[in-house]
Amino acid sequence: MPFPPARKILAPFLISVLLLVTACGQTQAPSRWDKAQQESTQKPAAKAQQTAAQNQNLPKKAVAGGKLNKYFPASGGGFNRVFAQEKSGFAEAKLNKDGKNVAVLSINDIAGNPSAGDKFKSSTKKISGYPAVNQGANITAVLVANRYQVKVQSRDPSFTASDREAWLAKFNLSGLANVK
Repeated sequence: MPFPPARKILAPFLISVLLLVTACGQTQAPSRWDKAQQESTQKPAAKAQQTAAQNQNLPKKAVAGGKLNKYFPASGGGFNRVFAQEKSGFAEAKLNKDGKNVAVLSINDIAGNPSAGDKFKSSTKKISGYPAVNQGANITAVLVANRYQVKVQSRDPSFTASDREAWLAKFNLSGLANVK
């Protein structure tokens, strides 16, 4: 008795049943990771309104990065400042000593991201009259005119927190405060 025609029918039938069973299976409830992803990518409406109210004076568009370069400290004291990057609302320079990168200096216009200034609200430290915070062990930042975040990041252990603070004070922060 020949069975080859049955095989030709049985294989497509089993594949159809398999597809039907998997397609009609129960969907899984969102995992805790799905929920965390959703919460981290969506701001609650109340928080968004509060942030918007606090930053009504901030423009929606950031200044051109090239406008920020003139507020960086000049080279000197054995340090060489080399501009590394600039884009809309951001400028960055590397600080080198003896051919080695010891720090990165940056200015970031937070006009497009006003919540970036929230970390300065509880600051008790000031540098040149502006609120300052330490971010981890290697970054010190100030907030100028509730709009510009100026940072110095150590790239070498020899560049200490007091060095970061001294270089932040060398920026033309009062001039930066007037940039619109």
